[in-house]
Amino acid sequence: MPESLVTYVTTVLNDMHVHFRACFEELQTDYLIFWFLLDFLADLTYLGDMVFRTRTGYLEQGLLVKDELKLRERYMKSFQFKLDLVSMIPTDVFYVALGVTYPEIRLNKLFRFNRMMEFFQRTETRTNYPNALRISNLVMYILIIIHWNACLYYSFSKAIGFGSDRFVYPDPTDPEFGRLVRKYAYSMYWSTLTLTTIGETPPPVENSEYFFVVTDFLVGVLIFATIVGNVGSMITNMNAARADFQARIDAIKQYMSFRKVTKDLEKRVIKWFDFLWTNKKAVDEREVLKYLPDKLRAEIAINVHLDTLKKVRIFADCEAGLLVELVLKLQPQVYSPGDYICKKGDIGREMYIIKEGKLAVVADDGVTQFVVLSDGSYFGEISILAIKGNAQCANARMLC
Repeated sequence: MPESLVTYVTTVLNDMHVHFRACFEELQTDYLIFWFLLDFLADLTYLGDMVFRTRTGYLEQGLLVKDELKLRERYMKSFQFKLDLVSMIPTDVFYVALGVTYPEIRLNKLFRFNRMMEFFQRTETRTNYPNALRISNLVMYILIIIHWNACLYYSFSKAIGFGSDRFVYPDPTDPEFGRLVRKYAYSMYWSTLTLTTIGETPPPVENSEYFFVVTDFLVGVLIFATIVGNVGSMITNMNAARADFQARIDAIKQYMSFRKVTKDLEKRVIKWFDFLWTNKKAVDEREVLKYLPDKLRAEIAINVHLDTLKKVRIFADCEAGLLVELVLKLQPQVYSPGDYICKKGDIGREMYIIKEGKLAVVADDGVTQFVVLSDGSYFGEISILAIKGNAQCANARMLC
């Protein structure tokens, strides 16, 4: 992962500054040594990435392949290797013939662009915040596209002639428009307005300018239509859990209204739903885990519930194998404050273990408390031991 991050950062920098230097000449000439050093480090990083790729394992029929010969052959036969090879062509030698003011000879480094997408795809499956990552990914792509278009606009203005008409960049001999920061800011401003199809830019004059603007508008419409669609999809995904939960609430409300359920009971049902959402217990564990194989489901159940089971005194001396089997039988249940889990006289069929919260054993009046049970406490064990007369002899009520 760290080596992928280094390659990703290097790729982003190359995608940004090669165009920048090629279009804004003073940026290249004023910081020549810095750019040469940065180019050298980038090439070194790319070379190291290629070496690393020849040693990156892969799964074959579920088994991790580590054989170096197979790894090398697989990488060298891939299309990615061809792109990497093109990006490593030493085009810097053309500096000797063309001069150091032509950084565009390094445009072959853009063949590494897909490394950015690859990095995001891998990170997305590992991060706990995929929506935040998708948004940052989208913002970065937007900035790169606007940046490229800004560089293209400045170069186009240079080809037409700075200040030759109202459409192109103003004459840099004017002190107000001669600084590098102003040149780039003006170009970025024009690029942003054009690609977002907001307009408000000086209208074109020459035929070539009309074609340039039409092309830019078409690209902007396509790109930002895609972006808006992605943003909408991300927002929907971010609110998916809440939307699903709200749909369940609406369904139960309609049912209670149709069946003319009493207001008191309706209020208790809504209160229970509120308790679920507030305490982040609205997720249906069985629904989430149903796509996993039995083995992984068992491991997750053990990881989540085994510590709770170990707190129960009657299981303290049990073997690990028995605890594992018991864990797989546990079914989580959520009760809101004030709910009765069982009442005196009920036939017991389950044993309850308190994982989180407090529960009071109360008298028939519902107020007098005999004892308060907390995390790790249990009751109802007689119910699962097939002992006759296993009716509940007390009332158990949730406190919190």
